[in-house]
Amino acid sequence: MDASPPDDWSPVPGAPAAARSLPASDEQVNADADGTKGFVRAFRAFLDEVVAKERTTAEDHGPQIGEVVREHLGSAATVTPLVVREEIPGHALVDLDIALEVLAERGGGERVVGVGGGDQAHHQSFGDLLTRGYGFYGTGPVDHVNLPTGPDTTRRVIAFGVRLLTFRGQPLAVLQRAARPQYGRDSALEVACLDEDLAPAFIDEVRRLMLERSVLRGQVVSFSGSPFEPHSNGGITFVARPDVGEADVVLPPGALERIRRHVIGIGRQREQLVAAGQHLKRGVLLYGPPGTGKTHTVRHLVASAPGTTVVLLSGASLAYVTTAAQLARATQPAVVVLEDCDLVAEDRGMSPGERPLLFQLLDAMDGLDGDADVTFLLTTNRADLLERALAERPGRVDLAVEVPLPDLEARRQLLRLYARDLPLSDAALDDAAARSAGVTASFTKELLRRAVLVAATDGRPVQDADLAEALDELLSDAEQLTRSLLGSGGPGTPDEGPSPGADH
Repeated sequence: MDASPPDDWSPVPGAPAAARSLPASDEQVNADADGTKGFVRAFRAFLDEVVAKERTTAEDHGPQIGEVVREHLGSAATVTPLVVREEIPGHALVDLDIALEVLAERGGGERVVGVGGGDQAHHQSFGDLLTRGYGFYGTGPVDHVNLPTGPDTTRRVIAFGVRLLTFRGQPLAVLQRAARPQYGRDSALEVACLDEDLAPAFIDEVRRLMLERSVLRGQVVSFSGSPFEPHSNGGITFVARPDVGEADVVLPPGALERIRRHVIGIGRQREQLVAAGQHLKRGVLLYGPPGTGKTHTVRHLVASAPGTTVVLLSGASLAYVTTAAQLARATQPAVVVLEDCDLVAEDRGMSPGERPLLFQLLDAMDGLDGDADVTFLLTTNRADLLERALAERPGRVDLAVEVPLPDLEARRQLLRLYARDLPLSDAALDDAAARSAGVTASFTKELLRRAVLVAATDGRPVQDADLAEALDELLSDAEQLTRSLLGSGGPGTPDEGPSPGADH
């Protein structure tokens, strides 16, 4: 059988047979070659025009950034400076800005220049910018951003700019950049110099100053995980230090004194303890039913430790316990507060393969040296869920204090505390205390608010009868769920036996 294709066969269906099979003539080949050469010449001219325009645009915006840096470094155009990059956590950009400013002042001042080229410049490393990478980058305005340095303060920080300064008598240039996730860039500093030993020494000094001058030191912060929270600095949010005095805390006799001695007293006696070979790191657990005042006690401790760094973790932010421990170690004296640990005792971290958060907490505590002046302050409604894990690692928590339901005397104190600005008689307050056995501090606070609301609805000051009416309402069957949500039992729940928080 003849296997040769038919005369009209073509790999392009539908094309005329004559057009499919005719070989190209020499004239056609030469014409194609000339066309290709013409295209190459035209494309080359186009590229030359683009480059010329880029150069003209850059010159219109000032000298090239590479030329400015080389002039500062004293290097020839043919010498490429050494560039060393250091990643910076997003929350530490303010610390970096402060550290670089300090070093600039020590070196006799600095000149700060911006980088032209629009968004394209943010894609480039410092080395690319200096060698003209993918374009011609002139000088331009310096990019700045306002970042929080506290609950009510901010600092204008360089977000993208080059600092020209000297260190140890030698010139160097530093590109300071804020994180730009859309360009695949994290916060960083990139150091350009001619001496290969200068950049590492400079970066070491920057790190030291960042720790020493950190705006987080002595502040109260929480981990939000989001840079878009108010007062947030790279996912860390500044919190105003609370104002809760000792008289505002109602606990069983001696309980608050024990807690304060452990959390605050150890730090105050730091030198004596270290000289005696004793460790400073400590763990404190406050446990008891919901609504009894554990968080209120924590707020008092935070208020009583001005100048101490406090990191607040609760809920999902407990996953940041390792980072919080590192921050506490760097800014000690510090307190790491972990609220409601029982709610995530078995939860895992940000990745499915990670260990339960409670064990991550214990690992973080183990990772600190004994002489670290750091307190881990835990609160829980279910100590039984934590006891086994804590017992298996003895010494991580060295003080556990119960915060029980308030007894009769404690309820009297709570009512007087929350009613101190109200015209209510002692007799009315004592009667309410006697009728409200088994309730929490949260219940007591809500009781007084309702009494004020009853009077306000009638357009008059609160009276003793309003307190009695509000208590009747809260103790009624209709408010059973409300009492449960306030951490209290049923109406008239009797006080338990002779526990530290029970009536005697």
